[in-house]
Amino acid sequence: MNKNTILGFVLIAVILIGFSWYNSKIYKEQERERFVADSIARVEAAKYAAVEDSVAAANMGALGNELLKQQNEAISPVYKDSLIELASKAEPEYYTLENEKLKIVFTTKGAQPYSVLVKNYYTYDSLSLYLVKEEAARFDLKFFAGGELSSSNFVFKTVGQTDSSLVMRLNFSEDSYIDYIYNLPKDSYMLDFYVKTVGMENHFDRRMSQFDIDWSIDIPRLEKGFDNEKNYSTIAYKYPNDDDVEDLGLRRNSSEESIPTKLEWVAFQQQFFSAILRAENGFNGGDLHYLFATEQQYYGEDRLMACDASLQVEYNGNTDVIPFQYYFGPNLYKELKSYDYGFEKIVPLGGWLIGWINRVVIINCFDFLSRFVSNYGIIILLLTIIIKLVISPLTLKSYVSSAKMRVLKPEVDKINEKYPRKEDAMKRQQETMALYSKAGVSMLGGCLPILLQFPILFAMFKFFPASFELRQEGFLWADDLSGYDSVLDLPFNIPLYGDHVSLFAILMAISMYLYARMNLDQMASGPQMAGMRGMQLYFMPLFLLVLCNNFSSGLSYYYMLSNIITIIQTWVIRKYFIDEKKLYAKLQAKASSASSKKKSKWQERLEEMQRRQAQMQREREKQFRKR
Repeated sequence: MNKNTILGFVLIAVILIGFSWYNSKIYKEQERERFVADSIARVEAAKYAAVEDSVAAANMGALGNELLKQQNEAISPVYKDSLIELASKAEPEYYTLENEKLKIVFTTKGAQPYSVLVKNYYTYDSLSLYLVKEEAARFDLKFFAGGELSSSNFVFKTVGQTDSSLVMRLNFSEDSYIDYIYNLPKDSYMLDFYVKTVGMENHFDRRMSQFDIDWSIDIPRLEKGFDNEKNYSTIAYKYPNDDDVEDLGLRRNSSEESIPTKLEWVAFQQQFFSAILRAENGFNGGDLHYLFATEQQYYGEDRLMACDASLQVEYNGNTDVIPFQYYFGPNLYKELKSYDYGFEKIVPLGGWLIGWINRVVIINCFDFLSRFVSNYGIIILLLTIIIKLVISPLTLKSYVSSAKMRVLKPEVDKINEKYPRKEDAMKRQQETMALYSKAGVSMLGGCLPILLQFPILFAMFKFFPASFELRQEGFLWADDLSGYDSVLDLPFNIPLYGDHVSLFAILMAISMYLYARMNLDQMASGPQMAGMRGMQLYFMPLFLLVLCNNFSSGLSYYYMLSNIITIIQTWVIRKYFIDEKKLYAKLQAKASSASSKKKSKWQERLEEMQRRQAQMQREREKQFRKR
């Protein structure tokens, strides 16, 4: 690799690091300016409120008392001194539904889940895994009954409870009420939820055609590393009768979207757990929004992101029961698929081909191996060996094609010496192609088998970071194969690289370098190819080292194993399967027999096209000389 190539790589690295540092600096300055502006706004608002209160107190008299009375009556004049007013002042109580998988505490204020514990799983810090922490969620049903009322402002009365069900009621009168009915089946992550109205036709505004729902959750920190957890968390949603699932995007600080059409369900999706709200009859649309916590809030306040969904469900005078369902649980593909609502589509396994490989091949292979092997590091090793054995015919074909071109290289060099001038490029190409054609060598023979392996590589790239199976599974020095491994925590942050050192990423880069070094003799020679050799030998290993430092350690471990097995395969093929002297003799014999055979029509057309191109080139040269 020459000095210019090295200088080019160094400049690229400097530009990338400088650009990252500059963006980080600008972002921090913008955040600081926003914080100052918000602080000033809060101070000004507080001053304005204090002045307003002082003016109100100074002017409070008979007229002021009358205005205050009218304001209170305007809120809900119909329900003054009624059951609904008592419900707004009552103290909340708490009740629990529990099965083998969930423990849900409900509050009678708003008759909603107060906290949700997902059993048998723990946070990265080995704490009980609360997908919903106390007072971190809100389900608010809004309706018009003598004014706009919100269910979260009222305390319901518990009118029935069993081991698996709970009924809470908001009375408007003795014969008019709204019931919230919850049912938690055994061994399920799904919570059935019904809103039932009885005798409410005289209380609801007759023009009311829908209920508005505000559903929000502050999702806590559950995994290892802010960036890794953030990069795979979002809000997802599904349209009715649609196989695909949409989302608000990944790797953003915040995102929002207004959905004007019907929705079947909405998911607040964390990397490995989700809270999903489904309406049996669908939502009429809504507004979705999420906002991620800062890194300081993530580690200091144990927060990941705030999710909010403002939705609408259809209501008319004949509607008495509106069915919903909550899902609180892990993003396990087969678990989500078992409910048959398309929940499994939130697991980011890739598009059509890549997703098919993951769903049909990789997940089933993982599940099969896990029946016999408990260590997931060993499972990844066995999976890598299986994949390499399956694609070994492609590997052999690729190597044989490369070997053919390598043994023919002296013949190609003779052609290059015969036509050294740039003007003879067409003739060089024609004779080289004729040589390959006679010897039966395809230019795509080495590339095509490698290209066919790419879908598997991309499938692994998608699978490992999203694989619930690897969550908190340790191997060697990695304590969690779904997150990065760290053998050294740095006291500073390196742009693009991070604040730690991943040993699996280093070993993966070394294995990639060794494989490239092993295949140097198969790379084309010449000054024009020096940059390509430098790219494969130095730049790509270094680039993937930086890239994979913050990725799943299971992914780096898989790529390392894949490179090592490929090195072994290449050595075995060279040692026992390919004799280049015999291969050269075979190609010569084939070329001799091909020259005596009648040319195919395709070969004739190709040669005719090449002759025409050469003739056109000669005519252009003649015209150029005349000028």
